[in-house]
Amino acid sequence: MNMLVTMDDATSPEPLASALLGTLTQLIATLRQPRAASGLGAAEIAALMRVKRAGETTAGALARLEGVSAQAMSVTVNGLVVRGLIDRAKDPDDGRRALLRLTDAGQAVLEHRRDQRSAAIVAQLTDQFTPAERALLADATPLLQRLAEAL
Repeated sequence: MNMLVTMDDATSPEPLASALLGTLTQLIATLRQPRAASGLGAAEIAALMRVKRAGETTAGALARLEGVSAQAMSVTVNGLVVRGLIDRAKDPDDGRRALLRLTDAGQAVLEHRRDQRSAAIVAQLTDQFTPAERALLADATPLLQRLAEAL
């Protein structure tokens, strides 16, 4: 996928938005691909990441955020509990609900995954980009962050 923006298009929001969307979608899809080493699928990784961000949450909240049924999320959560990657605790405010928390093992899986992805990016930046291109990417990073926060 080659979504180049010409100098004529560089200040026009529509072609730039289209190019950014295509490129970022491809980048995100590549980074989200599960790696065989963890033995976890995309749904399990997504649930782990949501639990990490939330600190603690419920299976129902995860299901809503991921856009899946409560039953599907229950299967995912049960698998993560069995593997020791998250644990359940009774909600002190509502004993009928279980709160999910990331375990140390779950944190380690996410850190390992992040380190692998980071190493892959470093390798590509080193092998495929000139110092000038890396400087351009560095200059664009705060702008992309600002765009992400605005969306």
